[in-house]
Amino acid sequence: MNKIDIIGLGAGDLDQLPLGMYRRLVQSNKLIYVRTLDHPAIASLEKEGVRFSSFDYMYEEEAGFSEVYERIVKKLLKNARLEPVIYAVPGHPLVAEKTVQLLLEQQECEISISGGQSYLDALFTSLQIDPIDGFQFVDGTQFDRSQLDYRNHLIFSQVYDSFIASEIKLTLLEDLPADYEVTIIDAAGSNQEKIQKVSLEDLDRSFTISNLTSIYVPPAPTELLNHTFPKLRNVIQTLRGPEGCPWDKKQTHESLREYAMEEVYELIEAIEREDDEGIVEELGDILLQVMLHSQIGEDNGFFSVDDVIRSITEKMIHRHPHVFKDVTADTADEVEKNWDLLKQEEKGKNRTSVLDGIPPQLPSLLKAYKLQKKAAKVGFDWEETSAVWGKLEEELSEVREAIAENQQEEIEKEFGDVLFVLTNLMKHYKINPEIALNRTNQKFITRFSYIEDKLKEKQKDINKVSLKEMDMLWDGAKERE
Repeated sequence: MNKIDIIGLGAGDLDQLPLGMYRRLVQSNKLIYVRTLDHPAIASLEKEGVRFSSFDYMYEEEAGFSEVYERIVKKLLKNARLEPVIYAVPGHPLVAEKTVQLLLEQQECEISISGGQSYLDALFTSLQIDPIDGFQFVDGTQFDRSQLDYRNHLIFSQVYDSFIASEIKLTLLEDLPADYEVTIIDAAGSNQEKIQKVSLEDLDRSFTISNLTSIYVPPAPTELLNHTFPKLRNVIQTLRGPEGCPWDKKQTHESLREYAMEEVYELIEAIEREDDEGIVEELGDILLQVMLHSQIGEDNGFFSVDDVIRSITEKMIHRHPHVFKDVTADTADEVEKNWDLLKQEEKGKNRTSVLDGIPPQLPSLLKAYKLQKKAAKVGFDWEETSAVWGKLEEELSEVREAIAENQQEEIEKEFGDVLFVLTNLMKHYKINPEIALNRTNQKFITRFSYIEDKLKEKQKDINKVSLKEMDMLWDGAKERE
């Protein structure tokens, strides 16, 4: 089997290169492949007769870094089929070197790794930070905002150009203020080292970027992290803790029930108003309920918010096999059908009726809607809306008969039947009756409030004006809408 020897050139100039690695390089009479010539030690080694062949040209020819790395590996493997290859990389081969990781994944060629001081040592020294406080090392060419933990020392490596620096800046500005101070460090540990502190907004325009550039972001003060989940969790733990709020500490799952219902309805109201700020606030209130219940569970030793998150994550993965597995579902109807089958699979042991699973606390109108949806899934429903309209006329007739006979209990039952059929009719038109009635309630409140305001302007007592005058004002409210 052919072999590729990977040598780390260290973090800086020749002074940082171990003596054994130095001798191995200068005594070699072979061409040494190197990912890039942009390293402080290479020029000195070339003066001593070491011959290098770099892959710098590939960076110009390829669209992205991943393509460059894959191409470098293919080239090295191809050459290794002919003779043993020496491949030199900056720093330590196992620190921020994607080509090395790709070479380790392949089975075609034997890989050996030696030498190379990691430039992290030089960074820690130059920045005077202790990684034990919490440290995160991020590849500037490929990272996701959700990965970043601003409670740690944060270092972005492989900041090869101003475009990468700009992408890092834009990501950081999602979480940190524009004047937040960061440090740009180039050629750490070498005699060409440069360190400059800049505001975040100036990150990509106040420093000459090179292949040896890194960006350091110091841990953020806790007051800048109010938008993060760990901070929210800490706040709730504090509120429920020994030095917390007396009200929060005494809450139980049972005592919080009414608030959960209120918050959901307030969210619906904000959605109806198309009030984005209101939606944000009400979603926050609902999240507060989730966090309080989770903290109560943790305080009692039964579950925590981690269990809540794990439960919903696993449920979403299980119920979306068309996304996370190889099941096909091209339409929303197919997705819903798969969802119901998987839900039945999960709940089957505990549910004996098609109608099981509807919370008894639901408002009656919404409960009627859900009962009929469940029954319809097994075929118990009118196929045509015309039949439902006919049933509605029948129920209205029965209401009139009950009224004519002055049977109060029968009147109540027949009106209930009318509401039930109306709910079914709305289901056929894909209208949620609870939401529809809530919209109408809000419309009534708005129009009636208009009547009250206009009468106050006229200094009239609403208890003494005629229905005709109120109707005229009602029409005015409709025209305003």
